[in-house]
Amino acid sequence: MYEHDVLVVGAGGAGLRAAVAAHEAGADVAMVTKLHPVRSHTGAAEGGINAALREGDSWDLHAYDTMKGSDYLGDAAAIETLAKDAPDEVIQIEHWGMPFSREDDGRVSQRPFGGLSFPRTTYAGAETGHHLLHTLYEQVVKRGITVYDEWYVMNVAVTDEQDPRDRSCHGVVAYDVQTGEIAGFKASGGVILATGGPGQAFDHTTNAVSCTGDGQAMAYRAGVPMEDMEFVQFHPTTLPSTGVLISEGVRGEGGILYNKDGERFMFEHGYANNDGELASRDVVARAELTEVNEGRGIEDEYVHLDMRHLGEERILDRLENILHLARDFEGVNGLEEPMPVKPGQHYEMGGIETDEHGETCISGLYAAGECACVSVHGSNRLGGNALPELIVFGKRAGLHAAGQDLGEPTLTTGRTGDEEIGEVDSPVTLGEAGITAGPATDGGERDRAADGGATLADADAIISRAVDREVERVEYLMNKDTGVQHAEIRAKVQKAMTRWVNVFREEEGLKKALEVIREAREEYADVYVADPSKTFNTDLQMTYETRNVIDVAEAITVGALAREEFRGAHWRKEHQERKDDEWLKHTLLDWNEGSPQLYYKPVDLQGEEKEYEPKERSY
Repeated sequence: MYEHDVLVVGAGGAGLRAAVAAHEAGADVAMVTKLHPVRSHTGAAEGGINAALREGDSWDLHAYDTMKGSDYLGDAAAIETLAKDAPDEVIQIEHWGMPFSREDDGRVSQRPFGGLSFPRTTYAGAETGHHLLHTLYEQVVKRGITVYDEWYVMNVAVTDEQDPRDRSCHGVVAYDVQTGEIAGFKASGGVILATGGPGQAFDHTTNAVSCTGDGQAMAYRAGVPMEDMEFVQFHPTTLPSTGVLISEGVRGEGGILYNKDGERFMFEHGYANNDGELASRDVVARAELTEVNEGRGIEDEYVHLDMRHLGEERILDRLENILHLARDFEGVNGLEEPMPVKPGQHYEMGGIETDEHGETCISGLYAAGECACVSVHGSNRLGGNALPELIVFGKRAGLHAAGQDLGEPTLTTGRTGDEEIGEVDSPVTLGEAGITAGPATDGGERDRAADGGATLADADAIISRAVDREVERVEYLMNKDTGVQHAEIRAKVQKAMTRWVNVFREEEGLKKALEVIREAREEYADVYVADPSKTFNTDLQMTYETRNVIDVAEAITVGALAREEFRGAHWRKEHQERKDDEWLKHTLLDWNEGSPQLYYKPVDLQGEEKEYEPKERSY
């Protein structure tokens, strides 16, 4: 068994920042990650980091833009924390060596981004995430923080009291991809999940193949509610053949969207008469698909993004890697011709319910970054707000897990007993109820690690028992010689999600998606691992990941079917208006021993100095 004060699961931006913060607070920190840190998906972020740094801008303007962008479903305490802390965090990473693009006078450059009232997006060319990842990893190496590289975390070791708020997390169980060892990791202070988003629940996504919702699914099955999972961001500009992201920075620098008739449709068709291409991402994505659906798309699939007029010098200075992406994946020279783009799954606004310190309702279990929902983004994330979330809330989670007093949180977590219970008209049984296929899938009980009432003194036994259960599960999967392969199951889920839980959603389609997910879950009861090897067994790892994909896909779809309104990134054909009197609330889904249950809690619109009043969101 490996023992540390604080364990960070995942080594992207949020995980690295959490590890550094915990170390600086005096904790013995270790990172457990299925990828080498600089391979983490944060490296694919292109656009920038929002922070109010200049005269004429302020944290409260940043907070207002973020609340408006969230369509008034963000929580004020989280949004104001982000806006207040972001400037100092940007300055800190600049002092650590972040190579920001700069103006001639030496100041860090800032560009306009969608939904912002001030050009506050700092950036490093069009490779901001890549440079952020390397800057933070340097700090981890400098401090000698232990990194268990290419260890796949299979489960969290959590006690099993009846009420999740009485449970505590004592560590994780992980699989060493290189040797095949399955081992326990003990954390005396806390476990921080920083595992990224669930993009692989869709088959057209900007996300890496590693983004399988692992942290979300593990926390969910351990008893932490999933919050607002229906709100999935579809980025307006991805390459049609691959889903590779084309940065919002192109539009921030002045790139223009055209339909097949050469019309600048954001203006000419009235989608965003003021901000045009720099409207919020949900607005632009819907506009593009409307153009395609109404016959004005190119090859009935995409629109054109043109940056030729910016000039070669400016493009090479600020957007050079965009040229490489367009050339390598679409065979297009962005200096001489427009690039084909269409919306693709990009970001999960919802996730593991946390307070502003990153802690969940389970003591000692934290989450930060895209896998978490604090809720900064509400129903729609503004471009440039993901990276500051990583560093602001990654730091806070690291400090709190290391024992630093951050004060009483404003936001609550877990059931309080007086929540509004929700209902959803699902055509199928949800969760793992009724599926009894042995160690691979017998959900509720095997997802936690010890008998109720376990105390801190029993931490070793809790973790050992969790390890034994994962060893048993692996033996079960690998000793089967027939059944269904994970790839077949995953592909079925991905196709259903892209077809029916996309930008435009209809009740009938959402129900069809739930039926497919149920079929996939039942097929997963017969899953097996064909690769018999003990080392570098990606078949085994992906079989685990596929279970997580199923769980997060179901959570997204249940929330989408339940929320009968049009808010932010969530569009419903049958419900074409925002309904503040009925739906100004967060959707929460808890595992409930394999029989998911829906409930709601109010949105926190009370800021430090004012209450945010919902208004019509136009650009």
